[in-house]
Amino acid sequence: MNQSLLDLLKKVDTPTVCNAIEVAQGKRGFDAFTRGTMLCSDPAAGAMVGYARTARIAAVAPPEEPPEVIRQRRMDYYRHMASGTGPSVTVVEDMDFPHCIGAYWGEINTTVHKGFGISGALTNGVMRDLGDLPEGFPVVAGSIGPSHGFVHVKEIGTPVSIFGLTVQDGDLVHADRHGALVIPPEVLEGLEQAILKLLETEKLVLEPARQPGFDFDAFEKAWQAFEAART
Repeated sequence: MNQSLLDLLKKVDTPTVCNAIEVAQGKRGFDAFTRGTMLCSDPAAGAMVGYARTARIAAVAPPEEPPEVIRQRRMDYYRHMASGTGPSVTVVEDMDFPHCIGAYWGEINTTVHKGFGISGALTNGVMRDLGDLPEGFPVVAGSIGPSHGFVHVKEIGTPVSIFGLTVQDGDLVHADRHGALVIPPEVLEGLEQAILKLLETEKLVLEPARQPGFDFDAFEKAWQAFEAART
C-alpha cells in the first residue's frame, strides 16, 4: 500500500471504502465487513487503517493456567503488537462474546498501543475510560463497561471473528464508527482510483439534490448521468 492510498483511506469513511471495493471489483457482492451496531470511542476521529495484529482474550472467568504462563503470554502479546512495520490496527476477539464483561480497552492499554504506533483498536469486547482515552487512537468496540474482570490473553496472531467479520493477522483493515471491513489484496492496485471515481460519480446526484427546486425531473436526469458514469 502506497502513501497516497493510505492518506486517502484515512480521509474517507468505511461505507465509502465498501462501495469503492465493489467499483474496483466491477460487481456487487463484497461481504468482508462487520454486521450489527458497534460503538466508537471517538466518532469524530475518522478512520483507522492498517494491517491487523490479532489476538483473543477472555475475562468472565479467572485463567486456569499458571500465573507465569499468563504473564509470559501477556508479554508475548505486547511484543507482537510492537513488532513489524506500520500502519497497523489491533484486532482483538473477546471469546466471551456476546456476554463480554472485561474492558480490555481503557486509558492505560490504549495509550500503550498508541505508543507502539498502532492507529486504533477493533474488538467485539468492552471499552471503558471514555473521555480519558488518548486522542488519535479510536476504539471500535462491542460494548462499554466499568471493569476489566478477569481479562487475560488466550491466543496471539490467530484468526479472529468480530461481529461476523473474520480477520487474519496481517489483513488490511479499515474501520470507523460504522464498523469495519477487510480490504481484499487484489483490489489494492486499483482502489485509490476507484475511491476517487466513486466520489466524483456521487456528486452527479448529490449536487443537484442539494439545489433549490430539485424535483423528480431533475433527479431522473441526475440519475441517468450517475448510471452512465458508473459503467
